[in-house]
Amino acid sequence: MLAAGAGVITAEFFDTGESRELPWARRPQAAALVAQLADPERGWDAVVIGEYERAFYGNQYASMAPLFEHYGVSLWMPEVGGRVDWHAEDHEQTMVALGLSSKREITRTRVRVRTAMAAQTLEQGRYLGGRPPYGYRLADAGPHPNKAHAAWGRRAHRLEPDPVTAPVVSWMFGRRLAGHSAARITRALNDAGVPCPSAADPGRNPHRAGSGWTLRTVASILANPRYTGRQVWNRQPSEAVLVDPADTGLGHRQVQRWNLPEGWVISKHPAHAALVSEADFIAAQDTTARGPAGPAVRRYLLAGLIICGRCGRRLESAWSYGRAAYRCRHGYTSATVPDPARPKNA
Repeated sequence: MLAAGAGVITAEFFDTGESRELPWARRPQAAALVAQLADPERGWDAVVIGEYERAFYGNQYASMAPLFEHYGVSLWMPEVGGRVDWHAEDHEQTMVALGLSSKREITRTRVRVRTAMAAQTLEQGRYLGGRPPYGYRLADAGPHPNKAHAAWGRRAHRLEPDPVTAPVVSWMFGRRLAGHSAARITRALNDAGVPCPSAADPGRNPHRAGSGWTLRTVASILANPRYTGRQVWNRQPSEAVLVDPADTGLGHRQVQRWNLPEGWVISKHPAHAALVSEADFIAAQDTTARGPAGPAVRRYLLAGLIICGRCGRRLESAWSYGRAAYRCRHGYTSATVPDPARPKNA
């Protein structure tokens, strides 16, 4: 309707499922459109945008408008009633205001969603999705609490103990309370051939090798309060970081970082069957607590500067016989029993 009488549509570029926060260069269809701008045989000389909010976010218009103008491509939008005048001040102000409105919509939605998820975890103990922790499996919990979602046929879920892996988790906490180190527990699991979490549930872990237990995996399980029966959220929140600090035009990407316990949201009441009592869980945390012995007084002047001549890795710093030393253990890991054929430490 906007372009009626001014031309015909010769090509369509729609980025379905892509966030508006991504710059055009990182949206497949938008990037394809930009790639055709320099081609004089592209077959079109204008871009028609039906919804500004889906095309431009923040200051994206300011970075794209000069490109369109350079290649002689006009921009048509309902907000200005047709063609955008690159040099009209009122058009530019409209574009700036719409970009801020688009950004504001995303920000407000993010705040509402996070607030709702925190409340649902704290007050209702609701399972909010994601992979179930090792030791649990998903069970049907009836129609979705949201009436609209329930009308679409969506179901709610809850956690229930997995008959195969739940005993392993209970055994791990038992060994830890008996004074075993996380490394000793890891070695025992690998020696016994117990499948690690990614091997026990490969369908939800296609990005992991599933080769065996690691010290970090065991430590993460022993520190997860969901095994006490309470629901926990925000242990590993997403954070936006620049894709390339040298080129801010590429925008941000989402990365997950482990949150401090102070930032976790834990349900007020138990939400599923516990695999360890709260008293035992707290005792296990006291056992695993580690901290600095005091101010750092040892200096390693060659830290990170010495390379192992056998395996090519950097030597680790270690205090030996009252002085700074540097060593390499050639692939030694506390998660497995050392191979007798492994070369001696350097």
